[in-house]
Amino acid sequence: MTARSTATIVQLDEMLQPPLYAKRGIALVRGEGVWLYDSDGQRYLDLMSNYGVNLLGHAHPRVTAAIVAQAGRLLSCHQSFASDVRAAFLEKLLSLAPHGLVRVFLSNSGAEAVEAALKFAWAVTGRRKIVAARRGYHGRTLGALAATGEPKYRQPFLAVLPEVTHVPYGDAVALETAVDQETAAVILEPVQGEAGIYPADPSFLEAARRITRDRGALLIFDEVQTAFRTGAWFACQHAGVSPDLLCVAKGLANGVPIGATLLTEDVALALPPGVHGSTFGGNPLACAAGLATLQTLEDDHLIPAAKELGAYFRQQLLALRHPLVREVRGLGLMLGVDLKTRATPVLKAMQERGVLALPAGTTVVRLLPPLILTREDIDFAVVRISEALEALRAGSGGGGERD
Repeated sequence: MTARSTATIVQLDEMLQPPLYAKRGIALVRGEGVWLYDSDGQRYLDLMSNYGVNLLGHAHPRVTAAIVAQAGRLLSCHQSFASDVRAAFLEKLLSLAPHGLVRVFLSNSGAEAVEAALKFAWAVTGRRKIVAARRGYHGRTLGALAATGEPKYRQPFLAVLPEVTHVPYGDAVALETAVDQETAAVILEPVQGEAGIYPADPSFLEAARRITRDRGALLIFDEVQTAFRTGAWFACQHAGVSPDLLCVAKGLANGVPIGATLLTEDVALALPPGVHGSTFGGNPLACAAGLATLQTLEDDHLIPAAKELGAYFRQQLLALRHPLVREVRGLGLMLGVDLKTRATPVLKAMQERGVLALPAGTTVVRLLPPLILTREDIDFAVVRISEALEALRAGSGGGGERD
């Protein structure tokens, strides 16, 4: 490939795609471990891992080897045929799953995993009503979008979306009021990510389990972002609550597109044949990458490490005692730094200092680093975050309050 300047790459990227994304102004061309490199050779500490995808960082040798080996054997294999690597991947995934989840439908993304869960709930219960949480985020395809709580995502499509009732996150009384004999399912994130990193109180998830059982509805946990990241294999395991369906994607194959909807035996056996499907879902390449990812997470003890490193990261951020920081929330290596000012200028200042992170809502800097992060990486990040906050404070006289 002919080398192109950063300006040319950025210009082509903006000209040839619809204007749907807030562009960051750099062109990333290579990754290694926790570092990303742009077309000018500048390196960046990756604290976003492509919205939580690259749990093992970039170009991980074990995942790369699995992808290369599988690409030389078989790329595609429809799920009407069995596959050796798919069988091994499913076996490994279910060995780690919350109690009672024993079957898996494979797709290609988090939104697809959520769409499948909603369709399965409708098909199994014969009901249509869905209850979700305000501020929740479940994807942007039409079914997942209906469950997404943020009005700005739903507003342009309201006329075609299925009806979903939204209740305050964490309000068990409101949830009990909303769930009735017409409710097919309740869908919740054990930690709300897009909203600003809000972990659920275990009592709320326990109440959701009790209420859905009492009313004959199904409980869906959306762990597309939370799986493997919070110091447990699945965030719901912190509360000891198992759902009827669980959606997972993002980090499941360390960057290769994959989605999975885990089901109980009762739900799986109640599904009508042919009610759903996926041409590319469960392809051998994604399954090989997924199997290597899960085995590496287990062999390298990265799940308990995420708990320890997340606690250290949070402690170091709090130790800054910076006047622009309102709160630091999260579980494991899923953290949100809630600011007394808008997050975007801080993210820009961090990027200028070689650190990439994400927004979550208007005022939250979201940190979703690879699980291979070290304490030295965290120390580097905290210094750069502090510098970014200081630059903002010096330039704005202290920053504005939440708008």
